[in-house]
Amino acid sequence: MVKLRLKRCGRKQRAVYRIVAIDVRCRREGRDLRKVGFYDPIKNQTYLNVPAILYFLEKGAQPTGTVEDILRKAEVFKELRPNQTQFRK
Repeated sequence: MVKLRLKRCGRKQRAVYRIVAIDVRCRREGRDLRKVGFYDPIKNQTYLNVPAILYFLEKGAQPTGTVEDILRKAEVFKELRPNQTQFRK
């Protein structure tokens, strides 16, 4: 199963995160399938590769809670078909 999750980068006390598509069995810093975005919580900047994110969501990838919140703020879920917007149970 594939998840969209945050991968920590940056230096000590100055974390930035990549949003990656990764297999659930891999660790947080493990090998990712594809980088699909970037998130800087200090500057509150977000870059999203929306076509790549939509591709993985349509194939069944599950976003983690934090990534789901980031995608909701960016209104990425409005571009999905209506029956694919339910992720949390």
